[in-house]
Amino acid sequence: TLNEFLVESELFGHVKGAFTGAYYNKTGEFEKAEGGTIFLDEIGDLPMLLQVKLLRTLQSGEIRPVGSNKVAKRVDVRVIAATSRDLEEMVRKSEFRMDMYYRLNVVPIRVPSLRNYRKDIPLLVENFIKDANSSYKTSIEDIDKEAMKALISYNYPGNVRQLRNFINQAAIMAEGKTITLDVLPEELMVSEKLEEK
Repeated sequence: TLNEFLVESELFGHVKGAFTGAYYNKTGEFEKAEGGTIFLDEIGDLPMLLQVKLLRTLQSGEIRPVGSNKVAKRVDVRVIAATSRDLEEMVRKSEFRMDMYYRLNVVPIRVPSLRNYRKDIPLLVENFIKDANSSYKTSIEDIDKEAMKALISYNYPGNVRQLRNFINQAAIMAEGKTITLDVLPEELMVSEKLEEK
């Protein structure tokens, strides 16, 4: 689980002595983003207590660093939030605050799953190979048919990030200039075997 004090400190800052390890005043991400945009990734993982504090900031436009007893400071920040979780379901289960959901759900953008775009996987793989070659100083030139077939048939619960990680791992592990089935992650092979049954 997330350490609520550390997350709150990241978002809103803290004053020296606010908690163990707070040896200096720290400016939070909301204050740093003054006049701009803050991106909150995986908002669905935010603990309930922090949802309350974040909601207060979203409604009032004010922040107060952890441990501060000074008047709250106003900030002008646009908030973009993302999650891979089903927030509507979490609201129904009382795992995510309904008022927070509606505060954030102003302009929803639903990104479809990679499994709905299997025909695009070869192009993504080609680009990810180029990126891997650049990042890891590898020299992959191609991917064999069996490896590509496995990549196209996988369901990708981790979406495009997971595909990128598969290619990065394969590029690092490959002994030649071609990615083969044997250097792809084992979870792909397990998925293939399940589909065959």
